[in-house]
This record gives sequence, C-alpha cells and structure tokens, in this order.
Amino acid sequence: MKTVQTPDLLFTGKRIWLVGLIVSFVAAVLLTGCESMDTVAQIGTAVGVATGTIDQSQAESIQKSAKAVSRSFQDFTPEQEYYIGRTVGAIIVNKYKPYQNTAANRYINLLGQALARASDLPETFGGYHFLILDSDEINAFAASGGFIFITRGLLRCCRNEDAAAAVLAHEIGHVQSKHGLQAIKKSRITTALTTLAVEGTKTFSGQELAELVNTFEGSITDITATLINNGYSREFEQQADLAAVTILQRTDYDPNGLVEMLKIMQDRLRPGGLDFARTHPSPVSRMVDIQKLIGPYRTVSKPDTRQQRFSHYLGDI
Repeated sequence: MKTVQTPDLLFTGKRIWLVGLIVSFVAAVLLTGCESMDTVAQIGTAVGVATGTIDQSQAESIQKSAKAVSRSFQDFTPEQEYYIGRTVGAIIVNKYKPYQNTAANRYINLLGQALARASDLPETFGGYHFLILDSDEINAFAASGGFIFITRGLLRCCRNEDAAAAVLAHEIGHVQSKHGLQAIKKSRITTALTTLAVEGTKTFSGQELAELVNTFEGSITDITATLINNGYSREFEQQADLAAVTILQRTDYDPNGLVEMLKIMQDRLRPGGLDFARTHPSPVSRMVDIQKLIGPYRTVSKPDTRQQRFSHYLGDI
C-alpha cells in the first residue's frame, strides 16, 4: 500500500529542520562569534531555498532573526546594567532576608563605597549598594550595576576589617569585570532564538508554535536562578581575586586578609551545602592563586582604630 505523507508529517519534518537550524546558529555563535552569524544565516537559508525545504519568505525571516542574534551580543548600557542588577537583587532578597541591623549595614556600605572608589569601575549608573543577608550560609552575590550582598555566615569568617574589606573587594571585582552580564549575555541568545522560532514557523500551527515559544521563554526566566545557583567559573573567580588584591593595595588594606578569610572558610564549609562550597572553587585553590600574587601568608596586623570599629559594628554578627 502506498504511504501518503500527511500535512502533519510535513509539518514535523519542517520543525525538525528548524530545530536543527537553531542548533546550528547556537554552535556558530559559540565557535565563531557574532560576526559570522549573517554568513551562517545566508548559507543556511540558501541551502533551504535550493532544496525546497523553506520558501523565500521564510528565508528572509530567518536572516532577520540571525541579525537579532548578532544584536543581542552588543554591550549593555549602564542603565540596562542597573535594572538587570535590580532584578537579580530582588530575587536574592526574596530568597534571603536582609539583616535588620542598620548600624552594621551602614558600616558595610561605608567600607564598600571606599573600596569601590579605588576599583577600575568607581561609579555605576545607580551607584554601589551593599547589603548584609540574614543567613548562616557562607555566601555572597554580586549583581550587575553594583548590587552586592554578603551573608552573616560569610562575615563570621572575617576576624578583622581587612578580611571584610577583602570579601567586598572580591565582589566589586565581579562587578567591574561585568561577570554577571557575561553570564546573562550568553543566555540572551534565547530571546533571539525565540524570535527565530516565531519568524521561521509562521506557517506552523498555533499549538506547536506555543510549545516552542514556551520552551524558550522558560529558559529566559531561568537566567537569574542560574547565576545564583551555579556561580562563576574558576577563571572569573581568579579575576575577581586579582581585582580584590589590587583594590586592597590601593586602599592600604592587607591582601592577606583575603587568605585569612579563606582559611577560616575552608574549616567551616559543609560538603554539599548551599554556599560557597557549591558555587565557588575551593578555598585552597584560591589561596594558592592569591599567594602567587602576594607571596607567602603572613598574619594580618590589626591597627587599634580599625579593629575597634570592626568589633563594634560586626562583633555580634
């Protein structure tokens, strides 16, 4: 009996081809960068038209979407950085309660502002903001635009102001290097691929199109959760530690405070915990990298005035 190819089967074939094209675009971005996107789109659509897989209208739509992908890799404006950071920050404070101690938060902000001014990014669109989170977890978060959060658990790993300054300087290092934005930039391709799906499937059924769009939209909503749960790469952490050392030296704080804090953290981290142990490289590996920059560890000197104010504001943290 002769097999009849139904419209549904034709639709399925085109959908499979479209998914393949999307994967090809993603691979092209990762391997060759956005400059090659237009070329990839032109070649892919030319083949599609020549083989009859798509018509000229669909080819033009796909090429239009490829340009959207390229545009998605453009730099964010300072305003966009600020609002992205606020969005991430809102999610963080929804997950962790802010620490209701005005004096301690004011102290952390004064310390953080002084360190930020000595960084390579002394100003942001909305300014730097520092907040203590009321959590025993040993953790900290840096959102784009200058929103920095540090838990009570991490501050307890700091025995002096130099160590606390080191923690804040490390997070400032993430902001000045735009590490959060780089993670989001990679995810923003999802938005462009949603456009690609919409443009390239104009002849598809509403139900199938809705499923495809929902898949991509679900990925978009996961962006901030990914930043919080997965943490930065070791390379990014090394960059932030390097920035911290530089900032500490510029402000006359001892970089050994960072090593000291990591030593204490190493003893307190719980395997499998929801903290630095999951989202950061091991303290030992970081200490090794830092000591290559500053030399062998030496005990941090504690000027009386500096230690007194640290104990006054964070002694009961």
